[in-house]
Amino acid sequence: MTALFEHSPWVEARADAQPSSGDRHADLMAVVAAANGEERLALIRAHPELAGKAAIDGTLTRASAAEQASAGLDRLTPAEFARFHDLNARYRARFGFPFIICVRLTDKAGILAAMEARLANDPDSEIAAAIDEIGKITRLRLEDAA
Repeated sequence: MTALFEHSPWVEARADAQPSSGDRHADLMAVVAAANGEERLALIRAHPELAGKAAIDGTLTRASAAEQASAGLDRLTPAEFARFHDLNARYRARFGFPFIICVRLTDKAGILAAMEARLANDPDSEIAAAIDEIGKITRLRLEDAA
């Protein structure tokens, strides 16, 4: 079974330990919302960079590899790869965690545009944006598992 959250089984474990509302996605995201700031940052930091080292060395989770491939991130030109590498580095330097977007809902151009735009966000807004994108990723993974 595909992990719903990247290297963060604690989210599902906590949701499983609570009464279900009947909406698995809502239950999971309620756990994330109730988590402390360090836990939310750890959840964000557990995600791989887009077209980053994990994509090159083959250490992406199966779900992440398929998702990145769906947006063409496994077929970048050298110029596109260089742009992703630069934006990833700038983003991580500014926020201290990787850029997260639900790649299945966009394409390379949309991802690059979002990376550029979100570099202007303040850290709190960007944490909220990352959590929102994790929610979208999780919803699609749940739909795939159904």
